Amino acid sequence: MAEAGALQQPGRIALLGNPNCGKTALFNQLTGSRQKVANYAGVTVERKEGMLRTPSGRRVFVLDLPGAYSLNALSADEAVTRDVVTGRRSEDVPDLLVCVTDATNLRLNLRLVLEARSLGLPMVVALNMSDMARRQGIQVDAKKLSQELGVPVVETVGVHIDGAKDLVAAIEAPVQPAKPAGWTAPAFEDVLATQREVRRILSVAVTEPAGSLDASDKIDRVVLHPVWGMLVLAVALFLMFQAVFSWAEVPMGWIEQGTAAVGELVKTVLPEGTLQSLLVDGVIAGAGGVIVFLPQILILFLFILALEDSGYLPRAAFLLDRVMGTVGLSGRSFIPLLSSFACAIPGVMATRTISNWRDRLTTIMIAPLMTCSARLPVYALLIAAFIPAREVAGVFNLQGLVLFALYVFGIVSAMAVAWVMKRFRDAATHSPLMMELPAYRWPNLRNLLLGLYERAWIFIRRVGTIILTLTIVLWFLSTFPSPPEGATGPAIQYSLAGIIGRGLEHIFAPIGFNWQISIALVPGMAAREVAVGALGTVYALSATGDDVAGALEPLIAGSWSLATALSLLVWFVFAPQCVSTLAAVRRETNSWRYVWIMAAYLFGLAYIACFITYHVALALGAG
Repeated sequence: MAEAGALQQPGRIALLGNPNCGKTALFNQLTGSRQKVANYAGVTVERKEGMLRTPSGRRVFVLDLPGAYSLNALSADEAVTRDVVTGRRSEDVPDLLVCVTDATNLRLNLRLVLEARSLGLPMVVALNMSDMARRQGIQVDAKKLSQELGVPVVETVGVHIDGAKDLVAAIEAPVQPAKPAGWTAPAFEDVLATQREVRRILSVAVTEPAGSLDASDKIDRVVLHPVWGMLVLAVALFLMFQAVFSWAEVPMGWIEQGTAAVGELVKTVLPEGTLQSLLVDGVIAGAGGVIVFLPQILILFLFILALEDSGYLPRAAFLLDRVMGTVGLSGRSFIPLLSSFACAIPGVMATRTISNWRDRLTTIMIAPLMTCSARLPVYALLIAAFIPAREVAGVFNLQGLVLFALYVFGIVSAMAVAWVMKRFRDAATHSPLMMELPAYRWPNLRNLLLGLYERAWIFIRRVGTIILTLTIVLWFLSTFPSPPEGATGPAIQYSLAGIIGRGLEHIFAPIGFNWQISIALVPGMAAREVAVGALGTVYALSATGDDVAGALEPLIAGSWSLATALSLLVWFVFAPQCVSTLAAVRRETNSWRYVWIMAAYLFGLAYIACFITYHVALALGAG
């Protein structure tokens, strides 16, 4: 035992724990708004870090490590957690390791605690969800558990305002300096020995009533039923997507009005010229074109976070595991693909929780085929212009059915691509889904709000900056060089973008695209939704936002054929017209190879599908 003078108060602590143990809720409790989200150096795994101000006035740095079931890492998240606590990363090991456990499921959680205990770091165990354990009749003797583990054990409730006071007191106490003991992957015999030790400790310190999970089990009889469970999932997804489109309408209108107002204000302050065009048509329009979709992103994430916090999302992934297994994926791909309906970028980022590299790569490759919200402006414009708003069977709206068909088309195409990729894989590489099904609980409002704040900031910083930069570049291409003297056509026709459009027309004519559409595809590379404004520019319209769509509908309806419109709809189902998504793929795979493969196969599919659609439509008289 070291002398008292050798003790020190921890200035840097790390939270370690299994997924679904309430670790993030406890982190939010400790740090409040004094936190930020970044990436670990060299990888795209997120790190949450914050500052705890103790009652004595000390500032303690708090790091929320990615959830892990074991230090023997199977995914990118778990590898980062292992490297941080074992000192393999280019940063000091924590002064204190806080092992957060789910008090209602210590049988699963204690294995990680025992692995962490062997690292030689000062440690305290937090019995989180201790109130829920008591309600379930689970009795955990914290003193006996502390004696068996040889480390302090405190009770916490991450979702209560004062639920971390005992943990804060433990953090205030001086600890021995960290003496890392090194770590090596355990052998099979070591894992068995750890499991036996877990059972022994549980028999000494924990008393569980018979049938403590009866409530969750009763719900699971319906939720995990092969028929009723799929029905519950379908209803949940239907309500979620209805909310994404209906709830977001008002705030999106506010953002559009605000963007237009700022643009008009700049026009009144600055005289007409290059600077005004750059700020209004480049910076303001570019940022507004991205931020306008933020309400839809946040509404989708609100549902995803609520379903995750309630314990339902892991069950949905488990339910779909068999279905997705037919195309070579596991249920873990469900959550990233679900996220891709809002934006493919968070969907691609979410694949890092998939341990099997082949499954992760396949999920990344098909994520852009999910119908993201950026496609909606294009779909809405073309459907309103060419599809009559009439009832079908006296119940359904034809325009709504076409929109639904586009969503289904994207999903079916993604599953088909995954099935084809499965043909090139060894069947033995399929990774069956193994995951914990936590007890059901009500989502915590505070955690939901913090989660939405984090997602909003990530979206604005990572996506908005990229798209804004590209929009300014594309504004330059559409503005310069200026039209020659005596020019009679629109200015864009003589610009670099116009020249590119004329050249692309020869490539896209076989699928029904004219030179105007070809030009619109150029700025559409920044983001799909930019294509609506680009078409307005091509047709020499001066209005912006909703006015562009309103003016374009009769114009394109009179100048395009139905075959061309259908071909363009199909193009936007497949074509990877989002440079930000390709950049995210580059970050996640750490390779340009997969970026080029994705771009090539999606463009190839888009061209072939459009060619078939256009010529079949012509044959049916839609020319």
